[in-house]
Amino acid sequence: MERPRNPEHGDYASTIALQVGKKAGVAPRELATALAEELGRRPGIKSVEIAGPGFLNIRLDAAAAGALARDIVLAGSAYGRTDRLAGERINLEFVSANPTGPVHIGGVRWAAVGDALSRLLRTAGAEVGTEYYFNDAGSQIDRFARSLLASAKGEPAPEDGYGGAYIAEIAAEVVKRSPEVLVQPDEQAQETFRRVGVDLMFAEIRKSLADFGVHFDTYFNEKDLHDRGELQEALDRLREQGHVYESDGATWLRTTDFGDDKDRVLRKSDGDWTYFAADCAYYLDKRKRGFERVVIMLGADHHGYIGRMKAMAACFGDDPAKSLEILIGQLVNLVRDGEPVRMSKRAGTVVTLEDFVDALGVDATRYALARYSSDSPIDIDIDLWTSASRENPVYYVQYVAARTASVSRNAAEVALTRGAPDEFRPELLSNEKENELLKTLGEYPETVAFAAQHREPHHVARLLEKIAGAYHRFYDEPACRVLPKGDEPVGDGNRARLWLNDATRTVIANGLGLLGVSAPERM
Repeated sequence: MERPRNPEHGDYASTIALQVGKKAGVAPRELATALAEELGRRPGIKSVEIAGPGFLNIRLDAAAAGALARDIVLAGSAYGRTDRLAGERINLEFVSANPTGPVHIGGVRWAAVGDALSRLLRTAGAEVGTEYYFNDAGSQIDRFARSLLASAKGEPAPEDGYGGAYIAEIAAEVVKRSPEVLVQPDEQAQETFRRVGVDLMFAEIRKSLADFGVHFDTYFNEKDLHDRGELQEALDRLREQGHVYESDGATWLRTTDFGDDKDRVLRKSDGDWTYFAADCAYYLDKRKRGFERVVIMLGADHHGYIGRMKAMAACFGDDPAKSLEILIGQLVNLVRDGEPVRMSKRAGTVVTLEDFVDALGVDATRYALARYSSDSPIDIDIDLWTSASRENPVYYVQYVAARTASVSRNAAEVALTRGAPDEFRPELLSNEKENELLKTLGEYPETVAFAAQHREPHHVARLLEKIAGAYHRFYDEPACRVLPKGDEPVGDGNRARLWLNDATRTVIANGLGLLGVSAPERM
């Protein structure tokens, strides 16, 4: 079943006769005829037409179509929920920016898309655990600590270090909290800057994400993997599976057996673990916690990770097609006056989450980033996304949220209420504009389920814009007035259209909520 693009083809269309006719040993058109006769006897179906070799075009009667408005209002926030992914336990890791600086523009995209995806998956019935991987055990943390130490001493940042005003701010805060650091030997001072500085930086990251409306169920420290011996446990498990070998003093994983372009080192000849070994241990940890599917969102520069990570999952004995999913997000540019905004006031070399929100606001930033397929590069125009115009998609949708709320308030002032559900007369919603709006509202549950299954929140945003357009056309149609005109008495038609108005408000609010965007009652 699908909604035909051309409304002249009916409310629904089906190719079932073409798909099954031959297998059933019946000519498709003959099967379509039998189906049409049977469907035509069903209540709520106005007509069924057969087109071409066996297409079915189905029209509902007005009462059956209009009843959706009541169903939506009565369902409220539950409208759109399905059990499509019921029983699935999914670990969703996103952002996971290194604690060496503020969340940059790439991480902002994953914050918006990842959080929307977690909401979608839960709405589709999945059990979801969101996770931020806190990489606090790598060489970049050493560079961060050295950069803080240099700043505290008034020296230039190390050649491989980090710059920007935030380094000076954090260094000053470390000194304030641990003044003894200024008289400690460099090695000891660096360890103090590492310990205190990383905590300060990560606290700032968590706060900026929280201010953006993003919260994680788990913040996972890489250091814990080392401290708990989980890297050795992962190595032992991989060795038991028969995929580990020694060469040139190092320990290797034979990932080429599962399509990787080269084997990967787990432990170097000097005994140090590799980043890949930590990746293996972290994946195993998630699986041990009962997650059947591990979903990881990575930046545009991580395409090379897909092959090695899939091969790693196979080395553990898993089916990577079922247990591991890696999503790659493409680059984002923040644009003003046609030119990319490249420099942050605090970070110096990148645009940060705070820069994004300062320029657009939380709602516009979240909507703008979730509106596009994450595998497409995008330019976010500051002038467009801050404008109060129908060209601004988030304004266009939020305006409908506010307008529907306003109509409900105004209805109360003239003593217009929806009335009891059993008094609702859905057959009165027979105008073409009403029917168009009902059709778009009816697409919402399937769109949510599809977006969740395909990990593509942008489908929800695009449907909301479609609903907004249908509502504006409904609102502007004189024959579809919700409020009585002048001294006209309140009629059943007004009440029916108030159900439709409030159903629209419900779907817009639910959809914006999935994207982490507010549905204002006034604008």
